[in-house]
Amino acid sequence: MTESQTAVRPERRAELAAGLARVRARIADACAAAGRQRDEVTLVAVTKTYPAADVVALAGLGVTDVGENRDQEAAPKAEAVAAAGAAPRWHFIGQLQRNKARSVVRYADVVQSVDSVRLAAALDAAAGAVRERPLDVLVQVSIDGDAARGGALPGAADPQRGLDPVAAAVAGADGLRLAGLMAVAPLGWEPDRAFARLAEVAAALRADHPGATVLSAGMSGDLESAIDHGATHVRVGSALLGMRPALR
Repeated sequence: MTESQTAVRPERRAELAAGLARVRARIADACAAAGRQRDEVTLVAVTKTYPAADVVALAGLGVTDVGENRDQEAAPKAEAVAAAGAAPRWHFIGQLQRNKARSVVRYADVVQSVDSVRLAAALDAAAGAVRERPLDVLVQVSIDGDAARGGALPGAADPQRGLDPVAAAVAGADGLRLAGLMAVAPLGWEPDRAFARLAEVAAALRADHPGATVLSAGMSGDLESAIDHGATHVRVGSALLGMRPALR
């Protein structure tokens, strides 16, 4: 990727600055309404389908964390952003196939979407081979317990997909660090109902793993509810960057 491909047009930088100001104001207002400090919540800018130039611009505007959900897009984008001199903290937030683990651990600082013991093992092996320090991991939770969708299953005895076995596998891995949980509100659920349930699951996890304090929840449409129920990270794409380009 050439320097021209990571150069930021002034008008685009202005658009991003305006979007960032709006999102930061929403987060600040939500924190105030919930009686929380603003610095308790981290914005993760979800930059999937957006160019590396946008990531460079956001980093210049003070955004420290960015999220991607496809390795084939994220790996070259992370390389281009680094070459441009920016160093955000990269979060992998999409469903992850085990055969992509070795690639993802090379650029991701956090993987938010671990939902099986097998995936935890693959990431552990990959991280141990190429990283100097453990990879931060969030276990993705299925709030409604639907095994057909992504997410570990709270209270389930399933040795591969149950939340307790997955969390234990991450916590016991030398190459990983159990940082907390991630979830998406299920379709058809009111955000308050979904995130109240997630808060219960998170409290139970912390009882067994006190260091697992991160709670990634809330997106452009429901971040206020997520913050009210204890989210420490919100994942925002369209409200920050504008209408998402079509996937190719």
